[in-house]
Amino acid sequence: MQTPLILPAPELCRLVREARETTLKLVADLHDQQLEVPLLGTVNPFRWELGHVAFFYDVFLLPALGERRFQLDGAEKLYDSFKIDHDDRWGLPLPSRQETIDYLARVQARVLARLEAAADDAQTTYLTLLSVIHEDMHAEAFAYMRQTLGYAAPPFGEAPREIGGGPLPGDVEIPGGVFQLGATPGPYFTFDNEKWAHAVEVAPFRIARAPVTNAEYLGFVEDGGYRRPELWSHQGWLWRSKAGAQHPVYWARGGAGWLRRHYDRYVDLEPHHPVVHVGWFEAEAYCAWAKRRLPTEAEWEMAASAAAAAPGGGKRRYPWGDDPPTPERANLDGRRAGCVDVGAFPEGDSAFGCRQMIGNVWEWTASAFFPFPGYVVDAPYREYSAPWFGYRKVLKGGAWATRPRFAWNTLRNFFTPDRRDAFAGFRTCAR
Repeated sequence: MQTPLILPAPELCRLVREARETTLKLVADLHDQQLEVPLLGTVNPFRWELGHVAFFYDVFLLPALGERRFQLDGAEKLYDSFKIDHDDRWGLPLPSRQETIDYLARVQARVLARLEAAADDAQTTYLTLLSVIHEDMHAEAFAYMRQTLGYAAPPFGEAPREIGGGPLPGDVEIPGGVFQLGATPGPYFTFDNEKWAHAVEVAPFRIARAPVTNAEYLGFVEDGGYRRPELWSHQGWLWRSKAGAQHPVYWARGGAGWLRRHYDRYVDLEPHHPVVHVGWFEAEAYCAWAKRRLPTEAEWEMAASAAAAAPGGGKRRYPWGDDPPTPERANLDGRRAGCVDVGAFPEGDSAFGCRQMIGNVWEWTASAFFPFPGYVVDAPYREYSAPWFGYRKVLKGGAWATRPRFAWNTLRNFFTPDRRDAFAGFRTCAR
């Protein structure tokens, strides 16, 4: 029987306040003109995105807490992401910047007041965490939107980015066997697409100890990887040709070597950082060139989760165990305002010796995003998973900008294979 997760009202209120502080920090330094972004497929208007964050609490959490009306008249005609097509969001009569901030504040005030008066129960905890983690997702989206648009780096780094660690070459051997893929019932937050753990047969395999680095990926680029159709799948080559891609999207040749655009400035390509902002098609082509392959979701999760380097050893919530992430174990929460060497954070190793399976970069897997056996839509957020099953690919692990409460081994992120804007990289397996 599952033990429900129940958090007391003061803790829920703290999480709500913390998420909102981060959200506002990520847009506070942008002037009004920067909020008026061009129509692009991978971004939303900033004011729409902010209003949508408030609307989520307004439509999913506040009614469950007894609130009978939206905190902004007509909000459902502005911010419902499933009723308003992406391209139509630029033509909406969106409230001004200040009006949007006021809407956020009104919603937060009502949420806090309602939470303080509510009983401590599993439903209140679940809906509050759902709303907070949804806001966390959009905070990360703000971080990569700023990269897409060439704005200044987000103002939330707290620690030096260059901490060393170097490369971490080589593979680890995973014995394979029957593995329980997916989340197991327990007192923690779980999305519907993780439910529930089910037995899968995994053949023995070898997986890289660390994600592919910039230096490794550069070998692919300089060997003409983007000009060799034999390395690409049919769909991948169609994408490459249409996009005109010749290298990762933010790379550029400098006078003395390769550079990488980090927000609004170019920096020397960091050889031991993981390659980032590459799509699934690019990862697939690199693997063909390197005579490697992407891990399946089950392989990735087994390498991250197995509690002992042998079948039947149990399963961990995080690579290092069941304790939540700490700054010593993973590069999360924007603390370092970017990626670090793949050899950093040895305290976060999995039982098999894989490093940085949580944090630094999201990792593409070979697996398409489909429901697990017995999948049931979680109410009330029925649109979180079900509309996206099929063409999207599963990513695992979280990135440097991911909030720690949105990173665990069974978490399934999902993007289309052409996406290059997210903080995504990959690790490989031996064929």
